[in-house]
Amino acid sequence: MLLLLSISLCFTGVFTGKVLYYDHLLAERKPAQKPLLHLVLISEELDNPYWREIEKGAQRAAAEEGIALEYLGPVQADKREQIRIIDKAIASKVDGILTQGLNDKEFNPIIAEAVKQGIPVITIDSDAPSSGRIAYVGTDNYAAGYLAGTTLVQQSKGVGQVGIVTGSFTSTNQQQRVKGFMDAIDGESGIHVVQIEESNINRIQSEVIAFKIMNQHPEIDTFLGTSSLDGLGIAQMLKGKNQQARIIAFDDVPETLEFIEEGIIDASIVQQPYMMGRKSVELMVDYLAGKKIVTIFNTDANVVRKEEISRGKGDFGP
Repeated sequence: MLLLLSISLCFTGVFTGKVLYYDHLLAERKPAQKPLLHLVLISEELDNPYWREIEKGAQRAAAEEGIALEYLGPVQADKREQIRIIDKAIASKVDGILTQGLNDKEFNPIIAEAVKQGIPVITIDSDAPSSGRIAYVGTDNYAAGYLAGTTLVQQSKGVGQVGIVTGSFTSTNQQQRVKGFMDAIDGESGIHVVQIEESNINRIQSEVIAFKIMNQHPEIDTFLGTSSLDGLGIAQMLKGKNQQARIIAFDDVPETLEFIEEGIIDASIVQQPYMMGRKSVELMVDYLAGKKIVTIFNTDANVVRKEEISRGKGDFGP
């Protein structure tokens, strides 16, 4: 019995010591960290290489800030689907929404609903200044279009018959690029825009439309593609049909750079999608922390030609 009593006292002492030890650990444990911020980036088109570059910049900034970032978007460019995804993000009560601004009668009301629910919105790539968004991050699209126009004037010495393939007649950024281009060539009596067609930000459609324009107007010697997929579609058409024309494109996705090196695309107006994604997250985090932020943050755009690639110049990545 004495032996059993001794063993019992030993176990009691051990368990009492463990209880006191764990109580001590609990007393020292820091309060649980606040839940991570949950932001959602809603693209124009999910697997568009330009938007994937925006996602890379946004994800990098999110990782550095220690927050969660979800990337969503329509499989193909579709304004109604994009608005539906924004509505779903609002219903999910995310902390902030980053998305392309739309020139659509349904866009402003859905952004107003987000604001009403206490969810701030930052527009990327294309602005919607009357929507209630807190900031815009992206290219000055009018200036980028103007740069495309002055590039054509320099390359053509003021002579050219132009066909334009634009992603959308209703997207603000596409409208501004066309407007800037038209203003830049306005004083050039030898440059004429023969036809403008819409591709719905679709590479195959861009190729079909470029072929149609070329057939209807064989005098065309220059194409402008105002989105990354437009430039690629035009280049693929010319390469496939073994036809020649000057191409001024947008963006520096890998295939565009390859077409420039091959001499099929003459120049591309390169934006900074990686920086757009990164800066939009940084601004959103600052805003949610109660800091004052700028309402317009324009990223740079520059011209890339074959000689720039050969010299290693330009911004060809993050």
